[in-house]
Amino acid sequence: MTNTAPQETEGRLAENIVYFARALRAAGLPVGPGAVLDALEAVNVARIGTKDDFYWTLHAVFVKRHEHTILFDQAFRIFFRRRGYIDKLIASMLPDTLPTAPKQPEAGAQRIQEALFAGTNKGKMEEQEVEIDARLTVSDREVLQKKDFAQMTGAEIAAAKAAIARLTLPLDEVKTRRLRPAHHGRLIDMRRTLRSSMKAGGALIDLKYLGPRVKEPPIVALLDISGSMSQYTRLFLHFLHSITDARKRVTTFLFGTRLTNVTRSIRQRDPDEALAACGAHVVDWSGGTRIATSLHDFNKHWARRVLGQGAVVLLITDGLERDADDTLGFEMDRLHRSCRRLIWLNPLLRFDGFEPRAKGVKTMLAHVDELRPVHNLESMTTLVRALSGSADKGYDTKAMLRKVA
Repeated sequence: MTNTAPQETEGRLAENIVYFARALRAAGLPVGPGAVLDALEAVNVARIGTKDDFYWTLHAVFVKRHEHTILFDQAFRIFFRRRGYIDKLIASMLPDTLPTAPKQPEAGAQRIQEALFAGTNKGKMEEQEVEIDARLTVSDREVLQKKDFAQMTGAEIAAAKAAIARLTLPLDEVKTRRLRPAHHGRLIDMRRTLRSSMKAGGALIDLKYLGPRVKEPPIVALLDISGSMSQYTRLFLHFLHSITDARKRVTTFLFGTRLTNVTRSIRQRDPDEALAACGAHVVDWSGGTRIATSLHDFNKHWARRVLGQGAVVLLITDGLERDADDTLGFEMDRLHRSCRRLIWLNPLLRFDGFEPRAKGVKTMLAHVDELRPVHNLESMTTLVRALSGSADKGYDTKAMLRKVA
């Protein structure tokens, strides 16, 4: 038995396991040479009889953390389903022919597909295009900073996600009514003063002071998930996921034709798993837009719960409302009065000749504190500086309204 065991793992099965492990490592799983040897030995010892046995044997060896399960599952279904694997290879070498209906990608599918087909002609063509773009500009990093999210390739989107994950959010702190010990101030802390004087027998009285306690204000994000905003919203969700790990007071809502609270879903550790959980709770992704109805739902059911202690509201939408009536202006005014800062992030500002001529845009523009773009990494970096109080106020909304009046 010991002499035939090595021969059973030789050939195509052993090569496939090695290549599969290499693809998992490229997709982000910590798979080393030792794990590959353990997988080959486990396949021999387990006496694999069915596809499920083979799946769970490799799963037990390669998956060490819960958030890696979804990546492993995607890779296994793509790689070891022979017919599907051949179809994907053919599709990667042929140009697109017939348009297909847009389908929301599953969590980790993009990462797995790029890892599996990294050696095909399609992957080489994309690498060559990126190199050509880098030669025509100062650096590929500068190109990535200024490039529109909607025009990025798969590799550039992955690089953008990594850059977004590195952004830090030092918000400006607000004063609360509660007090804390301070070195200087106008209020004397009698309890600490008397306790300190008792240590010296009452001969010396060292005054102790109280000052206002500061606290980071909560962030409330309202993201439009209509068809024109889908790509920008997905990448901004990565930004919210990264700051949610460092801050506990981040509340996220998605709205299209209805409002959905995805705060609990976005708190998962893996970003792909978090976005997949958000998509599972939303039924109107890439559909229509009803901004007034969604804001009415938020103001009625959620404003008192989350808009406290100087909250900052980030409203991400293009403002192209289907029913732009007086209700939209009323709900925007109510939202503006309920928070400390209302920042409107509009990807339409990427166009130099943008003017607020649409009725919905003009209605919303009169009730925001700041108007900023959100279409590339540079605009996100500027937003981080603005939230920390170290940047300008963005576009002059009053001047824009006077221009189209």
